[in-house]
Amino acid sequence: MADHRADDQETAESHAFRALLRGLRVWDHELPAFDVSRAPDAPLPLFRQWLREAAAAGQPEPHTMALATADAAGNPSVRTVMLHDADERGWHFGSHRGSRKGRELAARPRAALGFYWPVVGRQVRVHGTVSEAGAEESQAALHRRSPGALAAALVGRQSEALGSTDELARASDAAWERAHREPGAAAPGWTEYLLHPDEVEFFQGDARRRHVRLNYLREGGSWRQDLLWP
Repeated sequence: MADHRADDQETAESHAFRALLRGLRVWDHELPAFDVSRAPDAPLPLFRQWLREAAAAGQPEPHTMALATADAAGNPSVRTVMLHDADERGWHFGSHRGSRKGRELAARPRAALGFYWPVVGRQVRVHGTVSEAGAEESQAALHRRSPGALAAALVGRQSEALGSTDELARASDAAWERAHREPGAAAPGWTEYLLHPDEVEFFQGDARRRHVRLNYLREGGSWRQDLLWP
């Protein structure tokens, strides 16, 4: 009898969860248009424009992005990280070289980025090869950021097993104290990475599902543009 009650509860919870998913609204507000005839020849100016517009529209943390990597066996992993810059060299982000993503990038130096800005119904996907900036550039990039970013880098040991939250609290308190005392402190292993894009896709959502997708594909020293079916 107890097993039947547990099964009935699981069934009810599953139905309730599916009902919740079906009831969530998507793009029930006015979205901007995307005139692909006015798109620039290269993706970087359009990306910068879209991020500025997402921020102006009130999108929280528009500079956060999903970073997908794979290990030597091809097993994928994804996490959310912060964009540090986007320029002619590529899309910049940072991590410890010994972290899971650092190890995976060392084994397979390719990655994909995903930006989603629901306030404007837009996505950007970036694929390409990844390289490491030098130690001097990596530390300079870190020190341009907030004391909190430096403190997090000084804690180190990213992705290693943690004994307890108390251990983390002690390490974090010490790192924050040092970050304020030594704003130029070096964080060994902290690395600035650059993703050099060979493909960038811009997605503009539409409430009637007539989404506009513009894909940039690098061909030699220039970019080819293709419209994609939604």
